[in-house]
Amino acid sequence: MSSSTSDADLFLVLRLFDPQGKEVVFIGTNDPRAPIALGWLRASHRKTDPARSLPYRPWHTHDEQWPLTPGEPVEVDVEIWPTCIVVPKEYRLGVSIRGKDYEYDGSDAALPHAAYPMKGVGPFTHADPRDRPPEIFTTVNTLHFSAKQAPYLLLPIIPP
Repeated sequence: MSSSTSDADLFLVLRLFDPQGKEVVFIGTNDPRAPIALGWLRASHRKTDPARSLPYRPWHTHDEQWPLTPGEPVEVDVEIWPTCIVVPKEYRLGVSIRGKDYEYDGSDAALPHAAYPMKGVGPFTHADPRDRPPEIFTTVNTLHFSAKQAPYLLLPIIPP
């Protein structure tokens, strides 16, 4: 991926769709309309520890920042949190790669007394301009694909 600035936030969403193409969501611990799983990473924190990383779980050190050079592609490994689901026949998995938090359909499922909106990720949003200044994070990010650098999603398939 590359960015037009020195940093970028990546939000990955593992999603399930029924045979008619409607997204299937789940009752999560903090939100009644959660996707299967989420992962996110700030590109400047992409450094991993090879000794602690596993093929299915990159270990990010968060001990130094690696700023992006605008327009220059870098490889980024983003962990999607472990989960477990049986996908029925005819259903489809999808992965969304976003520059902001996942939202189920833009509406708020919170009850009137709820302390925070419920749009799919509960209270865990990334919208504070002190942490995500618009001049850095409201810009253009590009995904790069080639035969030598193809994107991948590593999922276990457990036979019935």
